[in-house]
Amino acid sequence: MSKTVSTLLCCVILFMQSSTVVPQKPINHGARIETKYDGFASETVMRLQKMKVNCNGFGGSFKDYCVSIDVALHCPGPQMTRVANVTLQLLFETRSWDEPHPANQRDLAVMTDTETLRLGKMRLIPRPNTVLQEKLVETLETTLPYSVFKKLAQSQSIEFQVGNDKVELNEKNLAALRDLDNRVLKSQ
Repeated sequence: MSKTVSTLLCCVILFMQSSTVVPQKPINHGARIETKYDGFASETVMRLQKMKVNCNGFGGSFKDYCVSIDVALHCPGPQMTRVANVTLQLLFETRSWDEPHPANQRDLAVMTDTETLRLGKMRLIPRPNTVLQEKLVETLETTLPYSVFKKLAQSQSIEFQVGNDKVELNEKNLAALRDLDNRVLKSQ
């Protein structure tokens, strides 16, 4: 009799716990995040594909432009519990390009809620032949430690500054960064 009561009590407790769990709503940030294993590099890459940040124009050197971000988390081997490093790209697209960021104007600073992180000089990623294209694209890239990316993903506001040009991430961009960070499996 006591086994039956114990079993029944366990079933009721399990039922009560499962009924109180509130399902999470999917995050609606509009970005595409993909996870792929690269056998040649022997790493798993979780990537927030090119996502628009701002299409309003900077005061000063850029007119009629768009800025996008592209972020990749690089995990050694087939696992997704440890991130070796993070690649951050800022893409500047414009139709009226006077001049790209000169080499001495590629220093990246990131302003978060509580601090300013000086992350060093970004490297220019060469583009294929762009002679006959309608828009010109300048891609600047840097590699970050995962701890810095995690700090960015947990921030309530982020503003990137490259040289004299600044761009602030919007709510959807911040949600996409958090979603990307949440895909790293937490080890028990």
